[in-house]
Amino acid sequence: MKLKIIHYHPSMAQHFKIINEEWIQKMFKLEDKDRKILDHPQDTIINQGGVILFVEAGDLGIVGAGALLKTGPEEYELTKMGVLEKARGMKAGEFLLKALIASARGLSAKNLYLLTNSKCEAAVHLYEKHGFKHDAEIMRKFVGEYQRCNIAMKYAVD
Repeated sequence: MKLKIIHYHPSMAQHFKIINEEWIQKMFKLEDKDRKILDHPQDTIINQGGVILFVEAGDLGIVGAGALLKTGPEEYELTKMGVLEKARGMKAGEFLLKALIASARGLSAKNLYLLTNSKCEAAVHLYEKHGFKHDAEIMRKFVGEYQRCNIAMKYAVD
């Protein structure tokens, strides 16, 4: 099935929320920071200089979403990346991750990092496969951002 990247438009905010709520609630619980971002993606991500991308998979429609949240000058957190369960195995997550990394380069990011949990084994493997490295400094800097976070990774943006 052909996959396509679609850039955020305010009319797509509900897709962003649904996709992320699905995976977060299946494995964890929604935290206050999740609710703030998912309820107000325009204000918390787009208006702050970030990016939200979606993956469309033919007749299945929008099946994945991910964001780059600006957290400092030339610094972005890769966040709220998920793929609907019905689309797993289609490589939509990998397709989306590559597009988000390319977007980070386009934004002249010098620091690209993510926060995750060891329970997200498939995601951690995907990040490692695409060059993210476990990083204790990022973990120290952003500890407490999410209660569920026990892994921090950094990507060397060229």
